[in-house]
Amino acid sequence: MQNKMSTSLNENMKYLAERLKPDTSFDVIYRVIEVGGRQACIYFLDGFCKDELMMKILQYFIDMKPEDMPDNAYEMAKRATPYVEVDLKNSWDDIFLNILSGVFALFIDGYDRCVLIDSRTYPARGVEEPEKDKTLRGSKDGFVETIVFNTALIRRRIRSTQLRMEMMNAGKSSRTDIVLCYMDNRVDHAFLEKIKKRISEIKVDALTMNQESLAECLYQRNWFNPFPKFKYTERPDTAAAQILEGDIVILVDNSPSAMIIPTSIFDIVEEADDYYFPPITGTYLRLARFLIAIMTYLITPTYLLLMQNPEWIPESFQFIMLKETSNIPLIFQFLILELAIDGLKLAAINTPNMLSTPLSVMAALVLGEFSVNSGWFNSEVMLYMAFVAIANYTQANYELGYALKFMRIINLILTAIFNLYGYIAAILILIVSIVGNKTLSDKSYIYPLLPLNLRQLAKRLFRLRLPEARK
Repeated sequence: MQNKMSTSLNENMKYLAERLKPDTSFDVIYRVIEVGGRQACIYFLDGFCKDELMMKILQYFIDMKPEDMPDNAYEMAKRATPYVEVDLKNSWDDIFLNILSGVFALFIDGYDRCVLIDSRTYPARGVEEPEKDKTLRGSKDGFVETIVFNTALIRRRIRSTQLRMEMMNAGKSSRTDIVLCYMDNRVDHAFLEKIKKRISEIKVDALTMNQESLAECLYQRNWFNPFPKFKYTERPDTAAAQILEGDIVILVDNSPSAMIIPTSIFDIVEEADDYYFPPITGTYLRLARFLIAIMTYLITPTYLLLMQNPEWIPESFQFIMLKETSNIPLIFQFLILELAIDGLKLAAINTPNMLSTPLSVMAALVLGEFSVNSGWFNSEVMLYMAFVAIANYTQANYELGYALKFMRIINLILTAIFNLYGYIAAILILIVSIVGNKTLSDKSYIYPLLPLNLRQLAKRLFRLRLPEARK
């Protein structure tokens, strides 16, 4: 296998034909032309090049006269190529990576380097607001699958010479582009070097699932703890705000999400709406999410505990007692409904839009009135599980919602088996899982609560005015 390209065009074309197989792959296109009296050949991928622009550049090369032809590739790239993004490479690995990424490659007989013209354009959708990270106020743009568009959305918000966009790649076959975005004067450089080293040492064939594949390669410890180790966002304003706070944002090509590291439980529960409303409203929204998250975890295990110990219920709260006979033990009712709710979510995702209304009607009838009337479920159980299902959507982070769900199921099972002791043990398991959750930075997952920093804790719990927050 050759490492460097030759000065002979025929040898280079022979090697390119052997590796790229343009006669087999219909989208690998090459054309032999004459540039300034020299034989030349162009290679590119169909679908990535801007046709009108390439026609103009190609016409310019064909019209070049021998006296205008530079003697070397450097002069050709810097002086005689009428385009802005031009590079020179002589390593075949670099050349193949550029061609397969959509770059226009020009090989000229007698030159020892390939002229690479980055005139590519990727198929991309519009930067509309993401479906999951919607806000009532604020910008309505969102990340897309094209990494260059995503970096531009961040650059638009941070016009600082300290902003760095460092390109890397991973995957033996995919060679997926990865961009590290950070403020050079605010980032933890030791942590940055640690992340760069881990990315460079990734030994996988491809990042098949984009950021999830990258996350599993970066965090190679046991994944038994369900609480999220990373924060994801599809909002450029959120990513820009985290960069300005000294965090690192990782963008992966073909993914519309940005990965934010390092992160804590307080970072994960934050949302953009906290900052698009006045401080008092933002504080209410933030505290309401904290309270609702705690309620989604406690409400069903607490109800199960009280039903197992009805003598603990005060006289004024006797109305929460079951009104109908329970044909199925409460623990099984709760577990069945936990599974059923996920089944409805999966059904909603895979249901065509025109059938979503019939699905909603059937779900309401079958899992609502009919399931209670048939004796499978008690109306009180349906009420509390309905609250849990709806309240889960107050959290923008999917992983956090499912982490609380798994912990709630553990609590239900332990409470059903060991009564009060199981209930207390499950809460201790929750606390240990949150406090002991390890992140990439090896810092506390609940900072600034542990170690305690009252000023930072107040900033995390309450939405302060921006001048005060900067202090």
